[in-house]
Amino acid sequence: MFDANEVKRLIEQGLPCEFVAIEGDDGTHFTGIVVSSAFEGKLPVRQHQAVYATLGSLMGNEIHALQLQTYTPAKWETVRGELGL
Repeated sequence: MFDANEVKRLIEQGLPCEFVAIEGDDGTHFTGIVVSSAFEGKLPVRQHQAVYATLGSLMGNEIHALQLQTYTPAKWETVRGELGL
């Protein structure tokens, strides 16, 4: 079982991030927002794969699900007001 803060730490350790927010109460299912300049020019599926790569073999094993919203810093500036963050 994993804590949302540990998932956040692993993502931040493996990817240059401007913002990361991870939530999840049951230790296996999480939702999150990740903002990274590494996402520039990448399709959303590639952005998600970059985040999953930071978690390695934990994905699909200890972490059963991670529902993501990923943004470039420019897109985040537009969207975060709509999300109230």
